[in-house]
Amino acid sequence: MTISAPAAASLPAGDPPGRFFWARPHADGRPDGAVLAALRRGAGREAGTVPPMWRYYTTLNRGGTLTPALRAEHVALVLFAVHQQSQSTLVHASGISIGTALAGLRESGKFSPEAVDRRFAAAATATSLNEAAHHLRGLVRQMRSLSPAQQLDYTALVWNLVDWQNPAKVGQIRRRWGADYLRARDKKPDLETPATH
Repeated sequence: MTISAPAAASLPAGDPPGRFFWARPHADGRPDGAVLAALRRGAGREAGTVPPMWRYYTTLNRGGTLTPALRAEHVALVLFAVHQQSQSTLVHASGISIGTALAGLRESGKFSPEAVDRRFAAAATATSLNEAAHHLRGLVRQMRSLSPAQQLDYTALVWNLVDWQNPAKVGQIRRRWGADYLRARDKKPDLETPATH
């Protein structure tokens, strides 16, 4: 089971369509494989230090400052490139939070629900952005392996990862991820409840 985007989903306020790489128009509706390979080279590397990625950032600045936004966008670009690899349709879909997407992975039947729970908990409780990115890469590889691949809102993920770097906000992000994961995971029809007329 994969979870699809809501019919009326839109980008968060303040994000013009096409701002981030995954939301831009692409030939055949998906990015070129060579571009995705260039983005995957950023895995485990510091944001802004991989020249083939430079043209795909929106948050590089003239001062070369390593900002929370640049770190977050770097992680999201790498995750998107891993997720999109070999996919015939775009894996970015507005309105599908990381918690909701991982609930879809959990309920897919392809992986042990307990294993998905553990891996998501490891990502959610990571003590650094690099550690969270490592666990999220494993999870997006699993989402990619579903047929069809489980989609994810990468624009929302960027803003989550910006806040992740703020000690005053990381708890709120963890709670939001957990709430979305449980709400989507537990949203199953109750077959025991009689129909009302």
